[in-house]
Amino acid sequence: MPAGTRPGSLKDPDIAELFDKEDPEKIFEDLREIGHGSFGAVYYARDMVTREIVAIKKMSYLGKQCTEKWQDILKEIRFLRQLKHPNTIEYRGCYLRDHTAWLVMEYCLGSASDIIEVHKRPLKEEEIAAICSGVLRGLHYLHSLGRIHRDVKAGNILLTETGTVKLADFGSASIKCPANSFVGTPYWMAPEVILAMDEGQYDGKVDVWSLGITCIELAERKPPYFNMNAMSALYHIAQNDTPTLASSDWSDSFVHFVTSCLAKNPADRPSSGRLLSHGLITRPRSPAALVDLIRRTKAAVRDLDNLNYRKMKKILMADGAETESTVDPDDTPDEQAGNDSSKSNSVTSEHSLQSMMMGGGPSSHHQHTEHSNHAISQSSSNNTHSSQQRYNHPVPSSSHYQNSNSYHNNNNSKASNSNSNCTTLSSSGGGGGGGGGRGRGGRERERKERELNPESRATIRRKILM
Repeated sequence: MPAGTRPGSLKDPDIAELFDKEDPEKIFEDLREIGHGSFGAVYYARDMVTREIVAIKKMSYLGKQCTEKWQDILKEIRFLRQLKHPNTIEYRGCYLRDHTAWLVMEYCLGSASDIIEVHKRPLKEEEIAAICSGVLRGLHYLHSLGRIHRDVKAGNILLTETGTVKLADFGSASIKCPANSFVGTPYWMAPEVILAMDEGQYDGKVDVWSLGITCIELAERKPPYFNMNAMSALYHIAQNDTPTLASSDWSDSFVHFVTSCLAKNPADRPSSGRLLSHGLITRPRSPAALVDLIRRTKAAVRDLDNLNYRKMKKILMADGAETESTVDPDDTPDEQAGNDSSKSNSVTSEHSLQSMMMGGGPSSHHQHTEHSNHAISQSSSNNTHSSQQRYNHPVPSSSHYQNSNSYHNNNNSKASNSNSNCTTLSSSGGGGGGGGGRGRGGRERERKERELNPESRATIRRKILM
């Protein structure tokens, strides 16, 4: 392996210029974990000089498939460095220490997924419209650059203190359009991604589909087919009629917006730019809709019981009272140890989160957490949808999937771990924290879904195409 491509090597000038040379432990203080996953962990932190609060995603490139992990880190840094838009997470820099990359981003309070988890109820239509407006502006910007996000969902949509919407977690993003890889989180995945052939067959409209599913998620707290395992969901998405809103209480404008996003045929689906002129987006609404939502969310977090408070306290970390100590007196000894930044410089990729990338090609090792973002999903982090997995897999040829003869695959092979792009408050994002911990049942669902290997996925396609 050439020296310049060895994981952690900075001999190649093009790679060296991606990283700041300072020791990050001498720049950032008060590190507290706010999310974690297969990629590593996301931390709340403060710049010692500027006093800015930031989110840091630590990604280790040691262990199995370290070369692929290193390439994922480089890809994510390069992608984030290119983004300059109010509705995409802001990149602050990247550092190396002890075989771990420290990816620094702006801090956000939490993801849309965090908010519905705190309130235990759907969002109001005005709030959903405001979120969709920000998401569409971010997507239109990405699509104008020929980029595709490929993992739009509530866990990867972050909100700042001032109510700005930020797209986060670009671990599944594609820098080419059209694309042909099987990438995304199953429940939000567009039909054409599931059925993509070897030649590039989908474009930025897959993000529009995912936004439509996200609207249903925000309106009903879960996406369609969420009671199914990932494999069954993929089959139904490709084979069944378009999902619809369950309640008739929504306005005609909102129903039309969701229906437009979820047109089964991509040719009938509007672009992100065209949707910016949709009535749902352009109609008057309170400019403080999201600021008020954030205010109410922070108040609700303070009223949570101890267990749920520990899961969501990241939303309050930027407040003065929450930043004075890195140890919560209610934490167990293990949790307190996890809050000690000196003990967590290197995070292995043994933790798995909701989103996972999986494939048989060079990127087949990927696993990714949704919050799943910051939520630096920023992805991104533990998220309330513990069964969400993101898959990243080059579509197999017809000769490959013709060899598959069963719908359910009992093979215990698992996708290897990899770096996730997601930073979320909750996990994903630029800044915020990750979702709460997963119970035994959630971990078991994740284990089963990791068994969805390329052969299983190929079988789905074969059955759909019969």
